[in-house]
Amino acid sequence: MVRRSQLLNPPFPASPPRTAATPLQGSCPRAGWLGGHVAHYMEHEAPYGELELTCPDGQIAHTLDWQSERPVLLLRHLQRLTAPNPGLMTGPGTNSYLVGDALMGHIVIDPGPNDPAHLERLWRAAGGDIRHIVCTHSHPDHAPGAQPLQQLCARAGQTPPAILGLPSAPTARAHSQFQPERSLHDGERLILKDAASGLQHTLHVLFTPGHAANHVCLVLQEDGLLFSGDHILNGSTTVIDPPDGNMDAYLQSLDRLAQACAAHDIRFILPAHGYVLGDAAAAVARLKQHRLQREAKVAAAMQALPGGSHDDWVKLAYADVPARLWPVAKRSLLAHVERIDQSGGVPRMNKV
Repeated sequence: MVRRSQLLNPPFPASPPRTAATPLQGSCPRAGWLGGHVAHYMEHEAPYGELELTCPDGQIAHTLDWQSERPVLLLRHLQRLTAPNPGLMTGPGTNSYLVGDALMGHIVIDPGPNDPAHLERLWRAAGGDIRHIVCTHSHPDHAPGAQPLQQLCARAGQTPPAILGLPSAPTARAHSQFQPERSLHDGERLILKDAASGLQHTLHVLFTPGHAANHVCLVLQEDGLLFSGDHILNGSTTVIDPPDGNMDAYLQSLDRLAQACAAHDIRFILPAHGYVLGDAAAAVARLKQHRLQREAKVAAAMQALPGGSHDDWVKLAYADVPARLWPVAKRSLLAHVERIDQSGGVPRMNKV
């Protein structure tokens, strides 16, 4: 299947057939601009997928520096604007995405925190034409900007775009309360269409609880792109924080995303934090394997110290993680312990 993104950014013609004398290359480095210099990356490095999406023919044209002052063009109809909220939990900041163009208007995915400058930049990047605002989930670095962005559109004389998503569950923490104007339905499609040309952008909604009870991902069908919110990140694994986070639901949602990769021929994942990931199906599979391997370490820690505390177990199960990150890691450890307990996998002397 030829994707629209391949037509907009066509690769070079196919190379001649390889002969027995042709050396077999096992990798294909890509390059972009970072800090004013050309930087090269291999397939396993974080920027590689983004360079593959934006520069499929290998040209050195894409800038990788993180900044919040202007949108980054990923495809002709896809922009990313990173909020100025970098940190331990947000990486370089929250990625807000704009899908659409001047003919069809735009859909904003994850407006981010209530930062007036960021929201105005989003509005300007859309040319003032925003049709929908979608929040992948209710966490404070994703949803609080939705209502102020809607009000900004209204003040400019635009029909206020609807705020879409799923309401926060009763398990959500106080800072993660969210009520959309309309709840999205699993499997529904949000469509931007130009009647004259017949071209359209279609976002397919997938319910993916786990990181948060009200988490959704979105597939841009015409391009085989997955907007993963916080379910899949680039450069780190997302925190699963009970009770709103649930490890079993998270793993089941990963399975659903693996199925979606096959069903929609998804090649790239656009996370809420970090660069674009390439080879989407393999990225999902690696993430699930990592989670199960971590769970095995948690189970081993519980067996080694059956009377231990969560603080004792995190030192064993996350020994490969810097100690300064253990307080954060302990939240996901709790989710693994909950899943292990529910499966009856590890007998313990006491509940902690």
